[in-house]
Amino acid sequence: MQIVSESGLREDRPLLSVMHLTQLLSYLIGFGGLIVPLVLWLSTRNRVIGMDEHGKAAVNLQLSLLLYAILSIPAILLLGLGILTLIGTLILGFVMPIVNAVRAGQDESPSYFMTIPFIS
Repeated sequence: MQIVSESGLREDRPLLSVMHLTQLLSYLIGFGGLIVPLVLWLSTRNRVIGMDEHGKAAVNLQLSLLLYAILSIPAILLLGLGILTLIGTLILGFVMPIVNAVRAGQDESPSYFMTIPFIS
């Protein structure tokens, strides 16, 4: 159900949840985990209540995960501990979008663990 506020913004919690879940496209088809949430955020941030906050959090998570994955590859070759970083990155990238999709459905703010705020 969509509710339009006095400022012209509509409340659309299912869209916020779907935006978080689209980050899982990288696990399903290999790409799209950054592109789809970015497009959803940029196209609806001025029309949906909370989309700006949730969209920034999702894009920041995806950029952070990309950075962690890139940094863990040389760490695998040098120290061998980079494999743990890579596994942690994969787990974080799978669990956090699901948790925040539920939070968005309950009208709560997103909370991403270990996310670098590239976009604030």
